[in-house]
Amino acid sequence: MLKTNINNSPIGVFDSGVGGLTVANAIRQVLPNEKLIYFGDTAHLPYGDKSKETVIGYSARITQFLLEQQCKVIVVACNTASANAYDTIMAEAEKKAGVVDVINPVVEYVTAVKKFRHIGVIGTKGTINSGTYVSKIIARNPHVSVASLATPMLVPMIEEGFIFDDISNAIVRSYLSRPELSQIDSLILGCTHYPIIKNQINKFYNFKVDVIDSSKIVANHLRKILAENKQLNENTTEPKHRFLVSDYTDYFQAISKLFFEEDIVLEKVSIF
Repeated sequence: MLKTNINNSPIGVFDSGVGGLTVANAIRQVLPNEKLIYFGDTAHLPYGDKSKETVIGYSARITQFLLEQQCKVIVVACNTASANAYDTIMAEAEKKAGVVDVINPVVEYVTAVKKFRHIGVIGTKGTINSGTYVSKIIARNPHVSVASLATPMLVPMIEEGFIFDDISNAIVRSYLSRPELSQIDSLILGCTHYPIIKNQINKFYNFKVDVIDSSKIVANHLRKILAENKQLNENTTEPKHRFLVSDYTDYFQAISKLFFEEDIVLEKVSIF
């Protein structure tokens, strides 16, 4: 349950890097009156190859920081953190802020759509090895099959700007041609970087597989929660968002536009 009388408080969004800006961008589009505080832990990325204990430690500290910023909801815009640190984040935020991750809303969505019978999931090693998507989907609907595949080269590929070229096409084709994904009717993009290459993935499947972008699902889920708890910000003044990173480079500044679809200013802050 969210706190009351905090409609004007910001929404905190965090990820291991700038990939979670795809979620922040979707939230901005769905909830244009809401102020966002985004934190990208660029000093410690990627989370996908870190131990569970390490991911929990980073996530707990970022959650504490966003609570200090008086955020009314914390959106865990990182699949690896959602898979490995969700319980810890919930405990940290208990009675202080709501928590929305990027896995549970997608699980609810795919299990509610009855046409999805053979679901595929791609993500980082940390996300896939946790088994979270598979266990949660099967728990809600034991009559579907779920095939998961770690695709660790996709994040560095996207961050290096290899999109819709021969290199990225070869990597995407190599992963999606694997036998694990041969019978799927839907594919969950289990990493917030992956919406950047959604069109590329759709093209590989000749648009015959439903490619599921978690960022839009999460944004709509967040709107529903805020509406139910009467926490929507009705102030129509254009909000001023903040974009924070734990390590700044000109490179991250440049690629942030790829994820947020407009120029933004990244601020370096030290919280660890």
